[in-house]
Amino acid sequence: MRRFEGKIALVTGGTKGIGRAIALRLAGEGCDVAVNYLRNRENARAMTAEIEAHGVRALAIRGNVGNEEHIARIFSRLESQLGGLDYLVSNAAVGALKPAVEITSRDWEMSINIIARATLLAAQSAAGLMRARGGGAIVALTSMGSVRYIPEYAAVGASKAALESLVRYLAVELSRDNIRANAVAGGITDTESLSYFPSRERLVKHAMEYTPSGRLTSPEDIAAVVAFLLSDDSRWIVGQTIVADGGLSLMS
Repeated sequence: MRRFEGKIALVTGGTKGIGRAIALRLAGEGCDVAVNYLRNRENARAMTAEIEAHGVRALAIRGNVGNEEHIARIFSRLESQLGGLDYLVSNAAVGALKPAVEITSRDWEMSINIIARATLLAAQSAAGLMRARGGGAIVALTSMGSVRYIPEYAAVGASKAALESLVRYLAVELSRDNIRANAVAGGITDTESLSYFPSRERLVKHAMEYTPSGRLTSPEDIAAVVAFLLSDDSRWIVGQTIVADGGLSLMS
């Protein structure tokens, strides 16, 4: 099924983990895909080759999504090389993993800038390109840490909560331009990023015990939900945060 034939997507943080799975899912359904990355150029090159293997166009764009000038360059290059934008997936996330009482001002600004502020800046740039193509869709990646306690997650959780609120405002204000905005909150997901959590072992044990299927969320699980929210099949879902945690939040 190639339901995204002729469409163009940008996935921030799109060369590994959940972002990578989303980019490949969209490419497999016929979408031209640009992936944003920050450091690993070789990984980005390998990613574009994987995307192109699906018979679509690929573009890797280096830039810090927390930097306004970088955002402008990312979208300028996207427009000049791919010709526009239909879908924005705001996935890039970096944050300080510390107890709330240990968070510094720098930790806080970094977490807010890379998650909530980056989504705002990207959505502002994306909206103009989407209007020119008759509409589009935005999906932001959040987590259950926005509404539930996760150890050492205060800065990220607060930024994710701000992100979800922002999505609701974007959804209302952009609907008149045929642009939908939603968010996806995944469960404990089996990615490299999970290894950075000081409480990783406890989180994994809890998720394995309380998820009804007895396994962690996979990047592909999240990618499937994101693809649905970008598709026309979800045209009546507007401004929502979809929980995709395999039932973990029902049991714990």
